[in-house]
Amino acid sequence: MPNRPHASVGRVLEALGDVLLEPVAVGRDTRRQLGGVVIHDPHDDAEFPAEAVVLGVGLRDTDEIAELLHTVGERGGAALVVRSPVSASKELVRAADSTGVALLGLAGGASWAQLAAMLRTLLAEGDIGDVSPQSLGGIPSGDLFALANAVAALLDAPVTIEDRDSRVLAFSGRQDEADPSRIETVLGRQVPERFTRQLEKDGVFERLYRDQRPVYVHPDGYDEKIAMPRVAVAVRAGDEILGSIWAAVDHELSEERTSALVDASKIVALHMLRLRAGADVGRRLRADLVSTALEGGSGAPEAIARLGLLGQPTVVLAMGLLDVPGDDLRLVAERQRLADAFAMHLSAVQPRSAVALVGDVAYGIVPMPGNHGDRRERSVRVASAFLERTGRGAAAAIGVGPLALDGSGLRASREGADRALRVLLTDGGARRTITAEDAHVEALLLELADLSAARGDVATGPIARLLAYDTKHQSQLVHTLRCWLDSFGDIGLASTAAYVHPSTFRYRLRRVAEVGGIDLDAPGDRFAAMVQLHLLARRGKALPVEEA
Repeated sequence: MPNRPHASVGRVLEALGDVLLEPVAVGRDTRRQLGGVVIHDPHDDAEFPAEAVVLGVGLRDTDEIAELLHTVGERGGAALVVRSPVSASKELVRAADSTGVALLGLAGGASWAQLAAMLRTLLAEGDIGDVSPQSLGGIPSGDLFALANAVAALLDAPVTIEDRDSRVLAFSGRQDEADPSRIETVLGRQVPERFTRQLEKDGVFERLYRDQRPVYVHPDGYDEKIAMPRVAVAVRAGDEILGSIWAAVDHELSEERTSALVDASKIVALHMLRLRAGADVGRRLRADLVSTALEGGSGAPEAIARLGLLGQPTVVLAMGLLDVPGDDLRLVAERQRLADAFAMHLSAVQPRSAVALVGDVAYGIVPMPGNHGDRRERSVRVASAFLERTGRGAAAAIGVGPLALDGSGLRASREGADRALRVLLTDGGARRTITAEDAHVEALLLELADLSAARGDVATGPIARLLAYDTKHQSQLVHTLRCWLDSFGDIGLASTAAYVHPSTFRYRLRRVAEVGGIDLDAPGDRFAAMVQLHLLARRGKALPVEEA
C-alpha cells in the first residue's frame, strides 16, 4: 500500500495555527510537503533533510531572517519559523516568494521544544501503522488532530485529546475561545500539575474512569485561569483506559451532544489503538535495523543504508538505567519512556540519528559531520544535554563510544559505548556520562574481575593472609591497607579515611606488613595488592581464600 505523504505547510497551519504558529509569508502554495525538523545553527554546515522545517531560534533582525530564507531555499528547506512578532515586510515577502520557503511566526510563550515535538507528531503521521487511505469513522487513520477538529465541530467547543498522564496528544482549532488554562495546557502539551492535583483531589479522574457518561467539571474552586466549565469523557478499549477527551464549554451539554461525545470517544479509541499498534511496529522495525547495524555482520551495510547513515561518521551512545526501585513492568515502561525521549532529543540535535531500545539499553547512532577534532566533545555535550533535560529523576547514564568513520566501525563504537556504560552503572550514579576512552582502564579492571570470577580465582599471597587474619581476629588490616593505598601513602589522609588517630594507623600498617608479609616499599607488591583489592570490591564479596 502506498505511504501517505508527510504533512504540508497548510496542514501544519491548520493544526497549530490557532495557538502556536502564524503565517507571515507563505505564498500561494501551502501544499508543499514537509520532511523533517532542524534547529538553525549558524556554525553548523550539516545538510538539511529534504523539505525541512527550520527553527530560527534567536533570530530577530530582518536582514538575518531574509538571508536565512535564501540559505534554507538553497539547501532544500521548505519552511522557516522565527519568534513572533515579525512583520511581513516587503523584503521578507520578496525573499519568501523568490525562495519558495514559507515564513512562519512562533507565538510568544511557546517553547521551541514544544513546537519541535508537535511538528514531529504531525510529520510522523504518514509513517505510523497502516498508512493506506483507510479511514476510521470518516477520519484518515491515526490523524488525531483531524479527529479533534471533528469532535470540536460536533460539540461547538474547543477540544483536546489526552493520554492517561494528561499529556495532550492532539487539539482542535478555536483554542483561543477557551480560557488561559486551556492555552497553557496546549502550549505545554501537558495539563499543568496544579490542575491535575486538584482534579484528583475532587475525585474527577475517579468518576471519569468509572463512568461511561461524560463528567461535567464546574470552574468554581479552581485556579482563576480556569474560567470555563469542562466536559470530559474517558477513551476506552474494553476495560483499558487509553486517555480522555476534554471540551471547554459554556454550559452542560445537551443530551444529543452528550451522546455524540460518547460515540466520538469510541472512534478516538480506534485511532489511538491504531497509532499504538503502528508505533509498536515502527519501534520493532527500527530496533531490528539498529541492532543489525551495530552487530556489524553481513546484514549491517543494508541496515545502515536503510537508516540513512551510509558513509556517515557516527558515534554510538548507550543509555541505561541506574538502580531504580520498582517491579519489572515499571522498569520496562521507564526504559521505553526514556528511549522515546532520547530519540526525540537526538533527532532535534541531528535529524538523521537512529535510536532503538535493544534489550535493556537504548542505543543512539548519531551522525557527527564536521571537524574531526571536536567530535568527541560534541558527542559528550549531546549526551550531557539530554541527561540535564531529563533531570536526576530519570536515573539514567550514557556511555559514549569512539568515533566510527563509516559503517564498518559501528560495532567497535557500540562495544566502546557498552564498556563505558557498564563503568557508569557500577559507579553508583556518581557520574552520568563518560567516553570509552576515559573509561578504558576502569572497563579493563571490570573485565579482569569477570575473568577472575569465571575461573574461580581465589585470594592468594599477602591479601589472603590479611583476610584470614581479619576473619579470625575481627581486625581491620585489609581496610587499613586499602586506605593507605588509596591515599598514596599519605598517613594523614589514610588515617582520616580509616577514622583512627595517625599513631594508631601507623601501628596497624606495621601489622599489615608483618601479618601479610608484604613489602610496602616495593612497587610490585603494592600493585599486586591494589589489583586484588580491586577484584574484592568489584565482585561485591570477599574472594575465596587459598587454603594453606
